[in-house]
Amino acid sequence: RPEKAIRIMEFRYMDQSSVIFISIMSAAGLAVLVFAAFLVSRRWKRRRRSQLMDEMEGHDFEYFCADLLRKNGFLDVEVTKGSGDYGVDILAEKDGVTYAVQCKCYNAPIGVKAVQEVYAGRDYYDRMVGAVMTNQYFTSAAVAAAGKLKILLWDRGYIDSMMEEQD
Repeated sequence: RPEKAIRIMEFRYMDQSSVIFISIMSAAGLAVLVFAAFLVSRRWKRRRRSQLMDEMEGHDFEYFCADLLRKNGFLDVEVTKGSGDYGVDILAEKDGVTYAVQCKCYNAPIGVKAVQEVYAGRDYYDRMVGAVMTNQYFTSAAVAAAGKLKILLWDRGYIDSMMEEQD
């Protein structure tokens, strides 16, 4: 019977298009899930690195910061000797500008002393810019002193953004 054959062909045609549609939608859904898993994984890694930063000893934190600076385009990054460093833990250069960086891995806000130390160390090492880099944030007195002495303050948020740029 010809009309039965036509119905069977129409059914097969619709069935094939449904399979194609379902396949496309499944692939798109899978792509969305993979992308979401990728984003969650990146966020988890970043959060874990941020937590590890809090557990570091002072000298380990200095090397962590030096590595982070390298990964963010700084050149000639050098960790100074531990004692007698005149308030500077890292010497670096980027875009022709030389930096003296004081690193502070604390569990409380960073005060004026760190700003004063890097201010003196910047001149001792004959650097253009002084910066304090920390896993914490700064007291209002430190922010005021840094503004007056022209010292950069790289707090936890800034370090987190540096880590994001390298991902």
